[in-house]
Amino acid sequence: MTTTSTEPRRPMNVSQDMVWIPGGEFTMGSDHFYPEEAPQHRVAVDGFWIDRFQVTNRDFRKFVRETGYVTVAEQVPDAEMYPGALPELLVAGSVVFTPPPNRVSLDNHYNWWQWVPGADWQHPDGPESDLQGRDRHPVVHVAWDDVSAYAAWAGKSLPHEAEWEFAARGGHDGWDFAWGSELAPGGRMLANYWQGEFPIQNLKLDGYERTAPVGSFPANDYTLFDMIGNVWEWTTDWYTGTHTANTCCSVVERNPVGGDETASVDRSAAGNQIPRKVLKGGSFACADNYCRRYRPAARQHHPIDTGTNHVGFRCIVRPG
Repeated sequence: MTTTSTEPRRPMNVSQDMVWIPGGEFTMGSDHFYPEEAPQHRVAVDGFWIDRFQVTNRDFRKFVRETGYVTVAEQVPDAEMYPGALPELLVAGSVVFTPPPNRVSLDNHYNWWQWVPGADWQHPDGPESDLQGRDRHPVVHVAWDDVSAYAAWAGKSLPHEAEWEFAARGGHDGWDFAWGSELAPGGRMLANYWQGEFPIQNLKLDGYERTAPVGSFPANDYTLFDMIGNVWEWTTDWYTGTHTANTCCSVVERNPVGGDETASVDRSAAGNQIPRKVLKGGSFACADNYCRRYRPAARQHHPIDTGTNHVGFRCIVRPG
């Protein structure tokens, strides 16, 4: 991994808890884990500032109080957008991780994700839950419109996938994880992810069942916290089933922005026809036996109209 740019003068919209990431070349993606991470390829990004922490409930509350913003999960869905949906599902709510009582097929994520009326960023586990003691936890149940609105209010942007991955790698090329090539060196948990048999046994060796306060685990070498685990993070890129990289020649693409909105729609029989963005970083629900996506190269698709209690975000600012 090579870096090139030095930090320019900070503009007013670069907050105190943002870190300058020098631009440079790196190897993006992986050929060794999941097919959507391939092909591994060289890209370059320009320098940018990025939030040191995931956006917290405290941060988001300030935004809501100043703007009166109402999140997607707090609004009644438009029936025309969801033809055939059951009337009882056309209510304000969101998707919550709900562990099953027994072993289930890992081929169907509906075995542990449930639509819960009344779940939203202020009620992360359902209508009876609240944010008591969770000010420093990452905000969750935020859909694409929500994170875009927050970023605009803050005078910031959302990262492209390449920018996010470059930052997560912390200046290191070729490592599987943000801290090296061993998941738990010396048995030490370095991020908030699932230990045990997913989705029925969470050993909580990292100390947390679901989200953790931001900064609870060591930072990477760019001094960024929770780039791996805790909650997935939104990026601007539309999802494709693989990277759309040109690997036939030595040309290094600069500041790539992947995907196409129309092509990002899930056309399978089970798809909901909603465009999907790329999520990065993994979450508390990523497990060795199911979703080994607690790595910088890992990526996941997510419909833009949906928040869950394991999806959050952080913002960036680009110079100029």
